[in-house]
Amino acid sequence: MTQFSELGLAKPLLAALHAKGYTSATPIQAQAIPPLLQGRDLCGIAQTGTGKTAAFALPSIQFLMENPKARTPLTCRMLVLSPTRELAAQIAQSFRDYGKQTQIRIETVFGGVPIGKQIKALSPGIDVLVATPGRLLDLIDQRALSLRNVEIFVLDEADQMLDLGFIHALKRIDTLLPKQRQSLFFSATMPKTIADLGSRFLKDPVRVSVAPQATTAERIRQFVTFCTQREKQALLTIRLKEEEIDRALVFTRTKHGADRVVKNLIAAGIPCAAIHGNKSQAQRTAALQAFRKGDVRILVATDIAARGIDVSGVSHVFNFELPNVPEQYVHRIGRTARAGAEGIAISFVDGEERGWLKQIERLTRVQLEQVPLPANFEEAAAKLPKPAATPAGEGRDRNDGFRSRNNGAGDGRRRDGNGGGARADGDQPRRRFNTRKPSGVGAHKGAVRKAR
Repeated sequence: MTQFSELGLAKPLLAALHAKGYTSATPIQAQAIPPLLQGRDLCGIAQTGTGKTAAFALPSIQFLMENPKARTPLTCRMLVLSPTRELAAQIAQSFRDYGKQTQIRIETVFGGVPIGKQIKALSPGIDVLVATPGRLLDLIDQRALSLRNVEIFVLDEADQMLDLGFIHALKRIDTLLPKQRQSLFFSATMPKTIADLGSRFLKDPVRVSVAPQATTAERIRQFVTFCTQREKQALLTIRLKEEEIDRALVFTRTKHGADRVVKNLIAAGIPCAAIHGNKSQAQRTAALQAFRKGDVRILVATDIAARGIDVSGVSHVFNFELPNVPEQYVHRIGRTARAGAEGIAISFVDGEERGWLKQIERLTRVQLEQVPLPANFEEAAAKLPKPAATPAGEGRDRNDGFRSRNNGAGDGRRRDGNGGGARADGDQPRRRFNTRKPSGVGAHKGAVRKAR
């Protein structure tokens, strides 16, 4: 096994790794760090939980350390694009951890929080910016940020970017970046649409793949229980009470569905919280912190909000509803069996979802082990509080993660699971407005009110 000390990393980085208890590199770190230290572009195929953040953070921090420059106002030297708020915050924290013995300045910008504070933080210029595409373009349109000084560009979770409809935003960002730069491109899967996007950003890249495309972790035991849609809530409640659970993630396809599951579990005496695109950033952060600390052991999530949940000790993943995009199944169950641990993934499948199950098994090349309903299911279900009814008109396919079309290469205008507009996870760029002569934060707020 490759040691970090063998990869040519600087002493401050090795000290930071030692402080976190890391000595051995994961496969993607061992393969990616040497060519990145040489300045090569890189295309990486890596599932969540493989250590890819350190794979690009460590050599990038070393480059910034060895090539110091005075900060230019309203610019950054490194840009990392992330599909969701939670993942952006997680990446930024990793940079802070690895670069704590350096003078590198790191900032994060994403939607769902006041833009004024972000404008102020970017004003003097920074070294590393971790951003979601929508908020990034908002800042650029206000002339609060320029990408002209970017030397390193990272596009993380490219498949999720396309699934959320960010294709046009990414193409626009590409036109704003300097032609001479180092570019890194990561995706859990690499269908043709993702590969075509990668060719737009990369020049003669080193290609790194640490696992067969769309395979699932060997340490995850995967089960399926066939039931009706009406039986799912009672089945989930019973399983949560019977299983020995450290922490569990429960996935639904819709925001309303997540709230309904939480309401029913709380009524049955099971503390839990929901995290999805309709929650404010403060609510999402509070729920995630409670889950991370163990104050709440059950977190109910949609696919968008769950990307970026990196919490150790998740023993179970429950698919209350299967995703209608099979690659999302891989991302979901990848939240367990992290850092060498084992995990359990349990899917509840009704008749209309069997086709999706076949697609998942074909993609992962794993046949899920069937588990029947508990022998005393009807008796146990009858003792539970009556579950909340599904509101009329809440369709099966109106999912919070958006229905993938052409491998997710949408036009950025798809509707979300609540019939809302085009702002995926609250982060698509706002409607454009006149920013020719911005005059500070107050002027921006007035412009937003006028645009709305």
